[in-house]
Amino acid sequence: MHRFTSIEVVVLFIWLLWWPKVESQIYNPQWEPARALDATLQEYAYRAFVHPRTGIPFDGIIPPYLTGIEVSAMRLRSGSLFHRGVQTFKEFRIPVGLREQPYVERLVMVYHNLGNWSTTYYTLPGYTYLTPVLGLLAYNGSDLSATNLPELDMWASDEAIIIKFGKISTIPDGLVAKCVWFDLHGQVNFTNLESGNECWTFEQGHFSIVVENDAPTVPAPHVPVPPAPPEAPAPSSRTKKNHSMVWAMVGSISGGIALLVLLGLLILWAWRYKKRKRMRELERAADAGEALRMTRVGSMRAPFALSTRTMPNLEHDFSV
Repeated sequence: MHRFTSIEVVVLFIWLLWWPKVESQIYNPQWEPARALDATLQEYAYRAFVHPRTGIPFDGIIPPYLTGIEVSAMRLRSGSLFHRGVQTFKEFRIPVGLREQPYVERLVMVYHNLGNWSTTYYTLPGYTYLTPVLGLLAYNGSDLSATNLPELDMWASDEAIIIKFGKISTIPDGLVAKCVWFDLHGQVNFTNLESGNECWTFEQGHFSIVVENDAPTVPAPHVPVPPAPPEAPAPSSRTKKNHSMVWAMVGSISGGIALLVLLGLLILWAWRYKKRKRMRELERAADAGEALRMTRVGSMRAPFALSTRTMPNLEHDFSV
């Protein structure tokens, strides 16, 4: 039977870490402008917290050049969010058991409704949108004046996050509507549409309902993305992408090292167990032998025999 070496185990462990990232089907060509828009909307959402109250949604004011987009923010305590969830935040219902990484005491949920900008930032050739693109992203809520914040890694650990779309365009006969999810890495994923025009997800991102076109369509021409306001410079997407890749590699290597340490501890424990077992066997063998009486010789104690096996005899008798 083949036994895995430590190197093979490490390679298998790294492959398992990367497996969830290769399930997507399509790459979003407008990923970089979409990420720049996320950073801009995060700033305008945080500006809505003039008098912040926990658990209350605040709608942000969008600049004229982004008219048609809606943004809202809700500040929550991480512990309360995990144990209670959020029954309603716009179209989203957040269940109990929501976790974030890294852990923060307070976080902010930012909601997007891209409206007529959906096809500009989330181009999907061969598909027709039946609803606007909706987004839900999580950020650190300790500093409400911060800008260009990175998103927290947020996921549902038990039940799914439910997106209940209100108005939906008529589905053409013979076609099947699907849920589409755009993650933060530019990947596009499709899932089945649930009853009641609901989409389910376990992670954050942007969501919509689409239907595949009957005939192949020509991709829409590229629409220039409006620049971000001077006071809210968009972060470098390439830098964030590189940081994400670096952290993924660091996590994989750290996991491999941790696994090697565990294997080493297991081997050390087995060696010590075998040594203790051998010592007990020697002690039992010693206890089974004949015990000798002890006597004191000066300041020391030493064993002695009651008698010798062979009594000494004189070889020659000399009579006087």
